[in-house]
Amino acid sequence: MTKQSINLGNDILCIDVDYMRPKLACSYLIHHQGKAAFIDCGTNYSVDKLLAALQQFSLQPEDVAFIIPSHVHLDHAGGAGRLMQLCCNAELVVHPLGAPHLINPKRLVESARGVYGEALFTKLYGEIVAIDKNRVRPITPDCSINLNGRELRIIDSPGHARHHICIYDALSRAWFVGDTFGLSYPDIKLNTAHANAEQYLMPTTTPVQFDPEAWKQSLQRLLSTNPKQVFLAHFSAFKDVQRGVLKLQTDIQAYVHIAEDCRNAQNRLTLLEDKLIHYTLDDLKQCGCQQNEETLLSLLQNDLHLNAQGLDIWLTRQETTTQQLQAQAQR
Repeated sequence: MTKQSINLGNDILCIDVDYMRPKLACSYLIHHQGKAAFIDCGTNYSVDKLLAALQQFSLQPEDVAFIIPSHVHLDHAGGAGRLMQLCCNAELVVHPLGAPHLINPKRLVESARGVYGEALFTKLYGEIVAIDKNRVRPITPDCSINLNGRELRIIDSPGHARHHICIYDALSRAWFVGDTFGLSYPDIKLNTAHANAEQYLMPTTTPVQFDPEAWKQSLQRLLSTNPKQVFLAHFSAFKDVQRGVLKLQTDIQAYVHIAEDCRNAQNRLTLLEDKLIHYTLDDLKQCGCQQNEETLLSLLQNDLHLNAQGLDIWLTRQETTTQQLQAQAQR
């Protein structure tokens, strides 16, 4: 087992894809009876790490049956095209709203470049490889796929993104949740004597499809199977699922209130980010975190900036909808 992988039991491996820094983003390898599936795959720069993980179980790229991005944001699916080229027997299983963006990634790339800028985009993601449409299965949510006798159930889970899916594995009684369960970085340390000391958890409202009500409903759906744990893309396993759902639902509502408070501000994006920073640092203290603010911001500043961007876009979308409705009423 390499330092970049964690054996989670039940033939599941968590692979650190080394995106931006260690322990920020991961992919999951499930292997069963000589076949394998990757859930999320990181970026182009992650692919070699995924192939090395196969070798730990004497598997070859041609043994990969499925590549399943939870959604098509590039830290989850940026490497899918290159990985599909190397895994010649794999099917790409993806939400039908996400499939067109992996078959023709032009709009996806343009959107990400708008968020990160050209130089950082190239550094983080490289060239995004299109995927042959004949190898893409736009999965109907609320159905299952068969990994050589191991059933993986897929549900629609909008909130972070409209094209988000979660995958349930009955054998481990666990959900692979992508970004639906927010993020929880191991480098953020909580006081072990505190009641909420398992891991710190917070939402990720990355642009551009934040939907608070849909997200809260998606979280409730995860509880329907009484899961033993969830596997986050950022980062690894989280076991107290009930507590996690309550925490995220509280945070999502708090984000809505923060956004509403900033709606009419001239410097709205800056104010949103400032308020999110204050909310998160205060929340960390309440959860028993004793790390200094400089350390915490070094771990969370980029996420909080993206969260502020996502809330700003959500407010703009609401305003546009209101204007359209008003225009229709005046006709």
